[in-house]
Amino acid sequence: MDIDWSNLGFAYMKTPYRFIARYKDGKWDAGELSTEENVIINESACVLQYSQNVFEGMKAYTAEDGRIVIFRPDLNADRMTASCKRMCMPVFPKERFLDAVRSVVLANKEYVPPFGTNASLYLRPYMFGSDPVLGVKPATEYEFRIFASPVGPYFKGESRPLNLRICDMDRAAPKGTGGVKAGLNYAMSLFAIDEAHRLGYDENLYLDPAGRNFIEETGGANIFFVTKDKRIITPKSDSILPSITRRSMLAVASEYLGIKVEERRIAVDELDDFDEAGLCGTAAVISPVGSITYGDKIIKLPSGLKKSGEITQKLYDTLTGIQMGRIEAPAGWIYMVD
Repeated sequence: MDIDWSNLGFAYMKTPYRFIARYKDGKWDAGELSTEENVIINESACVLQYSQNVFEGMKAYTAEDGRIVIFRPDLNADRMTASCKRMCMPVFPKERFLDAVRSVVLANKEYVPPFGTNASLYLRPYMFGSDPVLGVKPATEYEFRIFASPVGPYFKGESRPLNLRICDMDRAAPKGTGGVKAGLNYAMSLFAIDEAHRLGYDENLYLDPAGRNFIEETGGANIFFVTKDKRIITPKSDSILPSITRRSMLAVASEYLGIKVEERRIAVDELDDFDEAGLCGTAAVISPVGSITYGDKIIKLPSGLKKSGEITQKLYDTLTGIQMGRIEAPAGWIYMVD
């Protein structure tokens, strides 16, 4: 195996094993590890006709002491439970979820990047309706799967501040599925992200779908802001995906760095008042934002134009330090695989 760990992009790379469990007649089977990466389903499978699917994302790391660890996978299991309930899908039990995640990492152990390469083994648990339907209704049979792929940073040139634009499209509908991790939410963003990239932006920033007056999140990550007096503010909304990284980052800010944090609605008119901004999520970790374009106006974040701002950098260093074992983690945050 010849992999240039330090130059990996964020792209799929086949690994030998994945986990598969099937739901039929009201119960899950025992599940198994498989070497077959292809999924074979009926042409009228519910996932193909009506997009009944949910997914999660997490990473396995090699810590500084050489152990393989995963960051807070219990919260991924909890979030997938909430997503399944919202999408009328059977819940895969939490302990089985964690056992399956661990089995996939151990089976693909040689694909966990070495410590210090800024790479990780990305894990993608997902579930979909697999039996054929024609009328609009939930499936009765499902597959739960987990595959693994070694990845590098989500954004190319990770330390380079990102350029966002406020998109004139909506990411989610009022009282819709924006708060759950369902594939259909991301399908809605594909046209917008393709357009943003063609215009030279790294990501889209979406406003609230009801009134388009308040900041929500980007297509692939939550956003946070740092005020001029060094407080951290994150948007609050029912249509924002509840990011595990954001929740952890706010705890790190408050408990490790002594920074005041606040979750509230953030009006788009407030953007001129902030000193820093960053994106946070499993894939992005914490990535600095340099500018936000809103129509003809470019809002430049003073502390993020050339490099990560002071607070954003402290958040990144502390959070990744916890993930890699350089800093003692709060109880229950680090799941030991090996």
